[in-house]
Amino acid sequence: MEEENVIDEEIEEDSPIPGIGTMVFGKWDASEVVCNDPGISPYVNLRTIGTPHSGGRHANAWMGKKNLSIIERFINNLMRSGKFSGKKQHCAKALEDAFDKIHEKTGENPLQKFIDAIAEAAPCEEITRIRVGAVSQPKAVDSSPSRRLDVALRNLSVGSASATSKSKKTLTDGVISELTKAAEGDVNSYAVSKRLEVERIAASAR
Repeated sequence: MEEENVIDEEIEEDSPIPGIGTMVFGKWDASEVVCNDPGISPYVNLRTIGTPHSGGRHANAWMGKKNLSIIERFINNLMRSGKFSGKKQHCAKALEDAFDKIHEKTGENPLQKFIDAIAEAAPCEEITRIRVGAVSQPKAVDSSPSRRLDVALRNLSVGSASATSKSKKTLTDGVISELTKAAEGDVNSYAVSKRLEVERIAASAR
């Protein structure tokens, strides 16, 4: 009996304890999330300490965005341009509300849906132009993992924001619609359609 108690204590000590740095918005446990794309998984950072606002401390560091929470990176992309430009608190609140509603509908961890959407929206190939003399030819190239993540976040944010233009939809509704469609690989998603378009053009340029 004493040996069993010792084993139980060791297991409890080794088990991860949810707390600061593991709970996004203080609600969602990031330790449960799995990225099925081995290419971008090392660059997916879900460590969030309190509010997802770093104040640009990683801006001038070499590959500093790898140390930046992917939640904050998505929020920053949401306010890149348009009517949400500079409204970081509004975008953060819209994303938090979107996660709450996704959890109410599906009963799942919304972070998993978010990561699945990124994996579906990340293109594997792109094209570049190689100039030989006076002739410029398109050439298919493999995208780096960091580049794939950047493109996926940008397209997801553009799709979320564009859903609110000429519509009564709020930013929360746009985020829910875009993330849900992208996570399922739906071609009606802006991010997924852009990935398929880029990969189709790259396939024709091989």
